[in-house]
Amino acid sequence: MSASIAKNIEPIREHRANVLYQHGTLALLVPGLLEGTTTMGELLTHGDTGIGTGEGLDGEIIVLDGRPWRVGRSGKVEAVPDDFTMPFATMHQAAFQYQCERADIGLEELNRRIVEANGRANTFFAVIVRGTFSFMKTRAVIKQQAPYPTLEEVADRQAIFLGQDVRGTMLGYFSPIMFHGAAVAGFHEHFLADDHSIGGHVLDAVLERGEIHTQVFDTLVQHLPVDNPEYRNHDFSHDNIAEAISNAEGDRRGDE
Repeated sequence: MSASIAKNIEPIREHRANVLYQHGTLALLVPGLLEGTTTMGELLTHGDTGIGTGEGLDGEIIVLDGRPWRVGRSGKVEAVPDDFTMPFATMHQAAFQYQCERADIGLEELNRRIVEANGRANTFFAVIVRGTFSFMKTRAVIKQQAPYPTLEEVADRQAIFLGQDVRGTMLGYFSPIMFHGAAVAGFHEHFLADDHSIGGHVLDAVLERGEIHTQVFDTLVQHLPVDNPEYRNHDFSHDNIAEAISNAEGDRRGDE
């Protein structure tokens, strides 16, 4: 990967492509504040690309080219309607810049090299990888019902999906470690196969060959569900936020 190309990638301010919009925080999922507090229709006013989860952790969401898709416990990829509600989502207006091409590389090494090449461990950025994956392992948390359990309690209530020689798109967001809690420090990545045969939250992968594109943000818009009384009145001082998020995300943090 060419460090010179990556480090020359700067925020693009046209059409607010330098802005990362996030509704809710990962921290609010920790104690089980899983009620949907925004709609997909509202989120699409803030961008055409993103990831998130539905009310009650109802599936894994990926938005590509303005089209939102959901992968639930069955593994089926379904279109998401505008009235679908979500407690947490990250969105932006796509303006990716070509970074490099990679072949025969595992997820951990790929992510480590992306951070190293960007030299942006303290910067929010998005990465999109389009290509063929010789191995893909994803998950979808099984939808929970109110009263909602904590994030750690649902960690093992998930469906696992495996794919081989699958072509598709992996979309990820990198968050600096200082923001662990608002987001997950390091990468948070979702996948969608071109033929919709597999998708979900990425646990592991091997990229056979693909192109990597990066988009850097200099502005974070954090939207909080202040109209939700459970969120407004919850005492987060009793929640082990950092550990719970790391455990739920597989502790793939930092410049992996």
